[in-house]
Amino acid sequence: MNDVRSRVLTAARSTLLAVSALTVLAASPEVSVAQDATLTLERIFNSAEFRGQRFGPAIWLSDDTYTTVERSNAVGNAGDIVRYDARSGARDVMVSAADLIPEGRQTPLQIHGYDWSSDGSLLLLYTNSQRVWRDNTRGDYWVLNRSSGELFQLGGDSPESTMMFAKLSPDDTRVGYVRENNIYVQDLATREITQLTNDGSRTTINGTFDWVYEEEFGIQDGFRWSPDGERIAYWQLDATGVRDFLLINNTDSLYSFVIPIQYPKAGTTNSAVRVGVIPAAGGETTWMQLEGDPRNNYVARVEWAANSDEVVMQYLNRLQNQNRVTLGLAETGAVRTIFTDTDAAWVNVVDDLLWLDGGQSFTWVSERDGWRRAYRIARDGNSVEPLTPAETDILNIDLIDETNGWVYYTAAPGDPTRRYLFRAPLGPAPESAERLTPEQASGWNGYQISPAGSWAIHTISTFETPSVISLVELPTHATARTLVDNAALAQRVSVVKESEVEFFSVNSEEGVTLEGWMMRPEDFDETKKYPVLVYVYGEPAGQTVMDRWSGSRMLWHHHLTELGYIVVSMDGRGTPSPKGRDWRKVVYGEIGTLSSRDQAFGMRALLRERPYLDADRVGIWGWSGGGSQTLNSIFRYPDVFKTGMAVAPVPDERFYDTVYQERYMGLPQDNSLGYERGSPITYADQLEGNLLVIHGTGDDNVHYQGTEALVNKLVANNKAFTMMSYPNRSHGIFEGRGTTLHLYSLLTRYLQENLEAGPQDRPVTF
Repeated sequence: MNDVRSRVLTAARSTLLAVSALTVLAASPEVSVAQDATLTLERIFNSAEFRGQRFGPAIWLSDDTYTTVERSNAVGNAGDIVRYDARSGARDVMVSAADLIPEGRQTPLQIHGYDWSSDGSLLLLYTNSQRVWRDNTRGDYWVLNRSSGELFQLGGDSPESTMMFAKLSPDDTRVGYVRENNIYVQDLATREITQLTNDGSRTTINGTFDWVYEEEFGIQDGFRWSPDGERIAYWQLDATGVRDFLLINNTDSLYSFVIPIQYPKAGTTNSAVRVGVIPAAGGETTWMQLEGDPRNNYVARVEWAANSDEVVMQYLNRLQNQNRVTLGLAETGAVRTIFTDTDAAWVNVVDDLLWLDGGQSFTWVSERDGWRRAYRIARDGNSVEPLTPAETDILNIDLIDETNGWVYYTAAPGDPTRRYLFRAPLGPAPESAERLTPEQASGWNGYQISPAGSWAIHTISTFETPSVISLVELPTHATARTLVDNAALAQRVSVVKESEVEFFSVNSEEGVTLEGWMMRPEDFDETKKYPVLVYVYGEPAGQTVMDRWSGSRMLWHHHLTELGYIVVSMDGRGTPSPKGRDWRKVVYGEIGTLSSRDQAFGMRALLRERPYLDADRVGIWGWSGGGSQTLNSIFRYPDVFKTGMAVAPVPDERFYDTVYQERYMGLPQDNSLGYERGSPITYADQLEGNLLVIHGTGDDNVHYQGTEALVNKLVANNKAFTMMSYPNRSHGIFEGRGTTLHLYSLLTRYLQENLEAGPQDRPVTF
C-alpha cells in the first residue's frame, strides 16, 4: 500500500474513535409500520417510527475487505464486528459480542468506536463514552488480542471515562492517549504507562483543544504519531487570559451554581498555541519556532510531512486571510514556509493535504482563481499545478490513487443542491472530468472509497427519500449489494407524505439567482392563496437548499403543509454553495446584512411570480445562524415578514467567538460599523410583526446572554414579543425528557396562532 493510500485510510480510521454514543448497530427500530396517514408531532418527535437503519462504523482493512458492526445474534443489545469480502460478499465474525465481556462482568462492552492493528490481530475498542461539548470524545479504551482472547483495559487506574483519542502506534506495540490534558503512552506487552507531558491543567492543554478550536476548526484529537513511532507531535494551548463565560444552573440543586467556560468573544484574548515534538519514550519537547504572536495566529492543522523528521502545519493569521503551509524540523524546531494561500476575505483550512511522489509534492484545495479547485504543489513551493477543471468548485478530495493516476473528488457543477463523485487524471487539469455517479442517482451522494479505489460504500438520499447504502464497484459504479435499504422507513414516509417538493431558482430584485425548495399542501389549489413559512440559515457555515434527507425537520415541515402552510427555503449569497468564490465571499464584513436582504428580495420575487403565495401571511424561522437571520429579516423587512420564530440566535455579533466571527467580519475594533450593521439587535426597535424567541440557558455555543440583551432592547422600545427559555439546555435544546417534542409543539402552536393557516380565496381581478 503506497503512502498516500495509507494516509487516507489512517485518517478515516482515526475519525471512528470519537463517534457518538448512539447505537451503531445496523438494525431497524422495532416498530410497527403504521398505515395512518395523519402525521402528528408525537409520531415525529416522540417515537422511533421514523428512525432509519444505521450502518457502521465501517473500516476498510484492504482494498477488498471491510469491517462493520452488526447486532449480535447471540447476545442481545450488543454488537459483533463483522468482516466482509467486497467481491464475494463472504461474511465472518472477527470479534463477537461474547469476546467483549470483561472478566467478572455479565454483559459485553458497547462499541462506540474501534480500530485495528495493521495485521488485524489487535482490536482497539472505545466504549463508555461521555459528551465533551458536542461529541462523545471522552471514555474508556480496551484492547482485545484476537489470538489469545485476552481483553484488557488501558489507562491503568485512570478514573472512568477520562481517556481521549487513543491511537495505536505504527508498529502496534503501544497506544497513545490523552487524559486530563496530558499525553500518555502505554506499552501493550508490559502495560507500563509513560506520561509524556506533566503540565496539563485547566489552562495548559496538551493533545486536545479549548472550546473555540474544537467548535470552529473542527479538531479534537491533538496529537500525531510519527510514521516510525519514535516521536509524537502535539498541540499545546495556553488558555491563560481567556476569560470565563459563566453559565448559571438554577435547577439542579437547592442553590444555583455557575459553570465557567473559557470562551474568547470577538476581539478578545485567544489561547496561545504552539506545536511540539516529544520522544514517544519520554523526554524533552522540541517546540516549533513559528513566528508571530501565538495568541494572534492559529495552528489549524498538524500532520507528519511524509517522513518522521518534519511536521507540516497550517498556520493562519488572526484575520484568517492568510494560510501558510510550513514545515518544522522535529529535531531542532526550525520552521520554513513552503506555500502561502491568501484571499481578500478569508481562506479555509484544508483537510485534503495528501503527499504525492514519495513526499515531493502535496495536494491542496484553494479558491485562488475564483473557484475551489484541487492543486498539486511541489514540496519547495515552486510549482503549483491545478488538478481539477476550471470554473468548477470541488467539495472535497475523496481519494488519490497514485498507482493508476486518478484523483477522486466530490463536486456539483451547475447543480449546487446535489453532490456527485468525479475523477480526473492525476496530472495537469483536464477541461472536464469523468462523472462516476450515474445520472439516475440524482440527489446527495457520499462515498467511503477503498484504499486503491476499487470499491466504495455509497450513500444516497434525496429530500424525500431516506438514505440507501450500497457497496459499489468503481469506476463502473455497479452495485454489488445493498447494505441498508431503509425500505420500511421509506414506506412509512410514503404513507404520510404524498405531496412532492419542488426545487426552483428565483431572481431577486438585485438580479441574484437564489436556489430554493418549496413544499405545498397535498390538496394544493393554485387558484387560492396560502400562508408561507420561510426556513432560513443564511450563514457561511451551511446550506439549507439540499436534495438530501433531513429526517424529522423535513417531516415537521411536511406536517405544517398538512395544516395548510407552504414551506420555502432559499440559499442566499454567503452560504457555502458550490457557485464560485465570489458567491460565498461577497458577504465579507457584512454578515447578516446581505443574507437578510437576499431572503427579503427573494421572497418579494416569489410573491410576484406565484400569486398563490399570500403576501399578508409570510413567516420566517431558523436556528442558530438561522435564528439571527430570522431576527434580521423581520426587523429590517417588516413589509415582507409578518411572523418570526428565532431559535438560539446571535442578536449581537460581538457576543460570538473570535474564530468564527472574525473570519467573516474582521476584528470588531477594525469593523465596528459592520458589526453594528450586521447585528439584529441594532434594528430591534423596528419590530412590527409577531416574534417568538427560544433559547437554552445552558447554551455554551451561542450564549443566552444575547437573547437577554435582545429582550432588554425590545422592552426599552415597548415591543411586544414572546419568548421561551429552556433551563440548562445546550445549543441543540434536546436535553431532558420531552424537550424536542415540547419545542416543536411550541413552534407549531405559535405559528398557527399568529400566521393563519389554510388557503383563502384570491381577489377577483378584471
